[in-house]
Amino acid sequence: MSEAEQRSSDEGGPRPEPIRFFGTTWVHHDGGYGWRRAGLAVGSLLAAAAGAFLVRFAYQGFDTADVGSFVKILFIAAFAICTALAFRQTWDGFTRRAESRGDNRGLLLIGFIGSLLAYFLRCLREAPGERLHRAEYERALEAYERRRSARTGNPATRNSGKRKRR
Repeated sequence: MSEAEQRSSDEGGPRPEPIRFFGTTWVHHDGGYGWRRAGLAVGSLLAAAAGAFLVRFAYQGFDTADVGSFVKILFIAAFAICTALAFRQTWDGFTRRAESRGDNRGLLLIGFIGSLLAYFLRCLREAPGERLHRAEYERALEAYERRRSARTGNPATRNSGKRKRR
């Protein structure tokens, strides 16, 4: 059972799960949804650029220390691989629920620019994770409607004349 099904509103129906930075504005695209998407896209792109600038300083540190070309190549290769893994993990997280992220947390931290670029690209189309949340919410609504339509009236009024005594 998804979280949307577990959390039911006072009226009895499922409530949408909030998305980070968007809340539940993704449901009807209201409440500044477009501005939030644009802001997150610009913010993630600026953060990725700042991160690349910091990585450049780290590379210059290797250059200043004169560690040799082998260490520089290892640094570039490791950072590129971690960035690609972080991008893929973040991108996949927008379309399906992640089972466990604890195993790759160190690699994802090193490749943070990949995660930021995935956020930027996803914000150009929709809120990050919106498609996944919308599918879960619509399934929860359909399940709620099926359960609700299967019931016929108040069960307490069916046997109003036949009360059992204990």
